Amino acid sequence: MQDIKLPASISVETVSENRAKIIMQPLHPGYGTTIGNTLRRVLLSSLPGSAVTAIKIKGADHEFSAVPDVKEDVVSIMLNIKKLRLISHSDEPVKLTLHAKGQKTVTAKDITKDAQVEIVNPDHEIATITTKSGELTMDLWVQNGRGYVPVESQEKKDLEIGTIEVDAIYSPVRTVNFTVQNVRVEQYTNYNSLTLDIETDGSITPEQAFKDSAQILVDHFVLLSGQAAPEGVEMPEIDDGESKKTAPVEAEAETDKEKE
Repeated sequence: MQDIKLPASISVETVSENRAKIIMQPLHPGYGTTIGNTLRRVLLSSLPGSAVTAIKIKGADHEFSAVPDVKEDVVSIMLNIKKLRLISHSDEPVKLTLHAKGQKTVTAKDITKDAQVEIVNPDHEIATITTKSGELTMDLWVQNGRGYVPVESQEKKDLEIGTIEVDAIYSPVRTVNFTVQNVRVEQYTNYNSLTLDIETDGSITPEQAFKDSAQILVDHFVLLSGQAAPEGVEMPEIDDGESKKTAPVEAEAETDKEKE
């Protein structure tokens, strides 16, 4: 019986600072799509990251307000805030403060520095003050999470009056695409070469994102295979399915009696 071959080569092709292609080959026929699709889903949905989850803007009571002397309305500012990329070293929410004054473009550099939070894209534009006497003061709450969490799914907490919750984009991965090509192994020509094209937001390298997503899958499959569970995780009991098989039969018999 022919063994399922593991890839003999995994290489990294750097495209830019935050983008790389991971190439693995040869893979057993069909495994290119199986592994590529699985890794893509984990990369986009399951890696941890940091995001702004709420803001409070001086002079704005709700998200449909206009901010005095500021070109953008609150909704536009919120959209810009969502693109702010951060690294939080705290397990608890961290409150940041932004204060800018005078006619200028407000960027992430105007956020007061905090030892617990790194700003990955300090030149990112947040708003535009249109007058010399205008100013923008804002509080931002940053916390850690995974994937994308809309406001309605976020954990409910007591917020200060005037605080506006923001959809949290925690995922450090911007885009993931994969391609599968056939390669020759001995006399076989249907083995696969898988190329994963990963772009991150700069808070993590594409290589590290790839390793972390693979580790998440490894932890799950180790558990499912009955081997030692990862530290801090209990092995689940596997139901042999005997009781589940008999239940529908009994229910069906009872239904027949009722009909009689």
